[in-house]
Amino acid sequence: MNHGGAVDATDARILLALDEEPRATAVALTERLGLSRNTVQARWSRLERDGALGPFARRVDPAALGYPLTAFVTMRVDQLRLTEVGAALGDIPEVVEVYGLSGDIDLLARVVAADADDLYRIAGRLHAVPGVERSSTSLAMNQLVPHRLTPLLERAAEDTGRRRG
Repeated sequence: MNHGGAVDATDARILLALDEEPRATAVALTERLGLSRNTVQARWSRLERDGALGPFARRVDPAALGYPLTAFVTMRVDQLRLTEVGAALGDIPEVVEVYGLSGDIDLLARVVAADADDLYRIAGRLHAVPGVERSSTSLAMNQLVPHRLTPLLERAAEDTGRRRG
């Protein structure tokens, strides 16, 4: 993700419209937002190129693919092997995200599993990664606040250059 440029109010309005209607065309966005087609198309392309508009796969629910369980795995790793560990975790399909953290824990991975036995298998794969020294797995019991950016997009769409407070 490049995130080359900051999202301005017009970009935020385009992203909000796409959030509400993901299959909207540039023509539909032009009509809805009162912008020129060239403006919409150019900004849409830049948002995709710069990584502000992520891939469609982020919208797919893992449960629909047969992975209803979500777990979070914290890991301590050999710092000299951090890049190698990250690459190895990326080779495990059920590992859907990995974050490098500050503090006592080095990595946080979100994994999905078909059931408890599958989660046990995946945990075994994580432990087998060279450089992983210790890990702890926590099963997500309920998602209290789903991934969302709409409130931030709404704020950005209203922002006319004033400072955020």
